[in-house]
Amino acid sequence: MSIDLGSLSEATSGAVGALVSTTVLYPLDTCKAKFQAELRAHGQRRYRNLSDVLLEAISTGQVFSLYQGLGTKNLQSFIAQFVYFYGYSYFKRLYLERTGYKSIGTKANLILAAAAGACTAIATQPLDTASSRMQTSAFGKSKGLWRTLTEGSWSDAFDGLGISLLLTSNPAIQYTVFDQLKQRMLTSKQANNDVGSSAVALSALSAFVLGALSKSVATVLTYPAIRCKVMIQAADANDEVDKKVKVDSKAKPKSRKTISSVLCSIWRKEGIPGFFKGLQAQILKTVLSSALLLMIKEKISATTWVLILAMRRLLMLNQARLKKA
Repeated sequence: MSIDLGSLSEATSGAVGALVSTTVLYPLDTCKAKFQAELRAHGQRRYRNLSDVLLEAISTGQVFSLYQGLGTKNLQSFIAQFVYFYGYSYFKRLYLERTGYKSIGTKANLILAAAAGACTAIATQPLDTASSRMQTSAFGKSKGLWRTLTEGSWSDAFDGLGISLLLTSNPAIQYTVFDQLKQRMLTSKQANNDVGSSAVALSALSAFVLGALSKSVATVLTYPAIRCKVMIQAADANDEVDKKVKVDSKAKPKSRKTISSVLCSIWRKEGIPGFFKGLQAQILKTVLSSALLLMIKEKISATTWVLILAMRRLLMLNQARLKKA
């Protein structure tokens, strides 16, 4: 079975874009995760807003702890985006070949994007869980990847898988909106150009704006589930206390977090506004991240395609030389 070079090019450029955007925005992501993970009654909150997390890191001399778990997050983001873009591009090509259609409708696009998202969630869930626990640990107390993954049972590494599968609707909505807006914009540009002119492409600014708009729509629609996922995967706020009482053999085991238990806790302690706590921070981070990712992907996709073709040509030449020898 031959490799789909078009899908490989899409996957590589998307993964590189994810790597850059994750690294640039990681301190903001850490502050957001810790703010979302806190669940306390209104008068007992440790963080009243996102800036309180940053001020805590500065006041305790743990500024570099804003980067705790960066390596794991980068690995997870790179693999996730590679799998997603490869699957999404491959499924689109397969759909067009099987149906004979020249373009993909909105409904079909949503299904294909959701299928690619489900493959991504299953493949990267352990890394996603580990990075969330490392980010939400107390500043300076984060553990390494292997230790984080091996602390509990194997099933613990897949905490939040169900809600992650549910959240495949988020990138499905995002990339469907982006693709539809992109097609309309490119069609409009092509119509304004002379016949026979070279193919048009999105500018960096256009890609950024479309990426920001599409991610905003997806984030608002799926935010309650996003917060539940963060809380399920977050490090236990009582880890330090648990260490002190670890000597006690009769210490009660930690109860497993479920979607229903998290929803009930939010409702009981924070009410309806709790389901949208941190929405502004989530939109700020995800919009900037996705817009930056898609902007980078659009700008390097052509270069990636040329490099992949060049590498393929070199491999074919080497194989021909070996056969002659």
